[in-house]
Amino acid sequence: SGLNISNNNALQRILHKRSHGRTILHIGAYLLKPYVFIFLETSNVSSQYKWKLEQLVAWKEVLRITETDIHFFVKPLYISDWFLPKFDSLGGMGLLSEGSPLTWEETKKWAKHVKSNGIQQFINSYHRLKDRQGDSLKWGDEVEYIIVKFDDETKTTKVSLRANELLPILRQPEYDSPETVKSLWRPEYGAYMIEGTPGTPYGALPVHLNVVEANMKSRRKEAQLLLPPNEMVLSIANFPRLGSPGFTFPVYNPAPESSVSRSRFFPDEAIFPGHPRFQTLTRNIRSRRGNKIDIQVPIFKDKNTPTPFVEPGVPEQKPDMIYMDAMGFGMGCCCLQVTFQACNIDEARKLYDQLTPLCPIMLALTAATPFYRGYVSDVDCRWDIIAGSVDCRFPEERIKIPKSRYDSVDSYLSEENEEYNDIPLIYEQEHYDALLKGGIDRHLAMHVAHLFIRDPVSLFSEKIHQDNTKDSDHFENIQSTNWQTMRFKPPPPESSIGWRVEFRPCEVQLTDFENAAVVCFVVLLTRVVLSYNLCFVIPISKVDENMKIAQKRNAVLEQKFWFRNDIQNKGNKSYSLMTVDEIMNGKPQGFPGLIPLVQNYLNSMDVDADSQCTLQQYLSLLSRRATGEVDTAAKWMRDFVTKHSAYKHDSVISDEINYDLLRRIGRLPHETCTKLLGNIDPTKTKTKDDVPDIFTN
Repeated sequence: SGLNISNNNALQRILHKRSHGRTILHIGAYLLKPYVFIFLETSNVSSQYKWKLEQLVAWKEVLRITETDIHFFVKPLYISDWFLPKFDSLGGMGLLSEGSPLTWEETKKWAKHVKSNGIQQFINSYHRLKDRQGDSLKWGDEVEYIIVKFDDETKTTKVSLRANELLPILRQPEYDSPETVKSLWRPEYGAYMIEGTPGTPYGALPVHLNVVEANMKSRRKEAQLLLPPNEMVLSIANFPRLGSPGFTFPVYNPAPESSVSRSRFFPDEAIFPGHPRFQTLTRNIRSRRGNKIDIQVPIFKDKNTPTPFVEPGVPEQKPDMIYMDAMGFGMGCCCLQVTFQACNIDEARKLYDQLTPLCPIMLALTAATPFYRGYVSDVDCRWDIIAGSVDCRFPEERIKIPKSRYDSVDSYLSEENEEYNDIPLIYEQEHYDALLKGGIDRHLAMHVAHLFIRDPVSLFSEKIHQDNTKDSDHFENIQSTNWQTMRFKPPPPESSIGWRVEFRPCEVQLTDFENAAVVCFVVLLTRVVLSYNLCFVIPISKVDENMKIAQKRNAVLEQKFWFRNDIQNKGNKSYSLMTVDEIMNGKPQGFPGLIPLVQNYLNSMDVDADSQCTLQQYLSLLSRRATGEVDTAAKWMRDFVTKHSAYKHDSVISDEINYDLLRRIGRLPHETCTKLLGNIDPTKTKTKDDVPDIFTN
């Protein structure tokens, strides 16, 4: 690296003082103007320090930092959101907290403090912002990618642990030119994962929908250009052989006796190293529950699959199940999410309620995760796997609290939908009482109090004591670790961002065309709900049933879902079982169908020809997927594997099969697939690169 501290006495003295006399193992520096970040790793702690560039004139020669340098590493340590400015996808900028992560034993001593102060922070924020009105529609998507390394000689594929190397480069433009940057990049749980969002939020005009796909293509290209020729960024929901021997590059072996997860299959090195939050969550969730993660997924029983299917040397495995034992098997999967800004708090609550019954339908329609640990499973979606991967409940709690902190919504927020909350909501009375006393209405108070039945599982020493009149970190500590199908998001402190709703159930799709189709459909559906005053609400217990049904193999065609019979008449509260085809495309002389309603909405608007062309292709794709004319990603991948010449009908995905599957996925943007897209040629869409002014009315 060229940095020699052994011959520089002045630098030695500074570093010795900064490291409190501990032995220095590694030192690194990173320049993001106007700051320089210095990283020290000692024998038992990692630290970060930030100086203004002008304060480091004397350091420039030592650290070899010049005005034209983009980045300089000796060893990258914690180079991530933890201490760098973060640009929210819906505007605003703030510096995330920095500090030292606490163990679970240390964290639980502060749990009551965090929760009681988090409640007060929400109350203060609510009263400061409850009367905010007139925010225009702004929205953005989040697409997560997996970095894959191919070996063409051995026909093997591994996840490339390169995210910590790529992210500083990908993120540099947002610091150099935040007003014009086209994409924002963030870390995800896996050291092989990156998350991309549009550089600025999209607006309310139909033409904004026509730039989504182009922006997604630009993001993919931007990341791909930084990779060597034998690596690719793929928008796959899960790496099929994640957890199989040697699945990472570089290869690391699990350390079940000493790693933070204690996993037999998932090494700590596969967890993103640039942010202390991820390993802290992994360790503290395992510590709180009292044992390591236990995920059991039914295996697909093919004609040569052993009966019972039992893995030698894995006593935790139940017969005929694929066993997984780490947070990485869930949080190491990829998803597709959309966040909307509402005009006020009431509209945000309405959208939250009306979109909740749509979550399982969209989950089934986007199913893309049939493979785990190198085996073919008997489910198509990752939802329950993620729920299990962060389930921090200890045994006694699993009787009282029926769900993991990652699961489906438990209640509607609006008073008019109270009768549909037919599942008793669990909450701590003192939190509920404090919210009522603080002037929060009882429906929202129950929602927030229910979130706060969970303990904080990630806490940093420097952020324990906060100013509740200005800060919201304690509230967000609990809110952000309740990973539900929908998320109701108050405006951040001192921000131009309004009340928001996040739609979270969708699985990431294999191509930018499909991801754009899903995102644009959900956005259009919110406009249809508001314009036509539609009502999708059914008993919350039926939504829970639908979430289980949605994850079954080929649920989009073979299962029926509870859905409201009359979405245009709130007085008719009946609901019945429908297919996804009936929900999406309608029934003769009956249910109108969501896609025809969206079509009617578009026909009533002044939509330019190019945008109309693009949107019609998106709607056609989803309509055909609902009828079975084209496959979900899960079905397409199942068929690819089970028809592969090397497949032995034993439910095993070999290295060769995995290689060929991922190579084919990598070619999808250029070699269209009729089973996935029908006769649609995604290379000929009218999607545009230019983003109109987001404030245009």
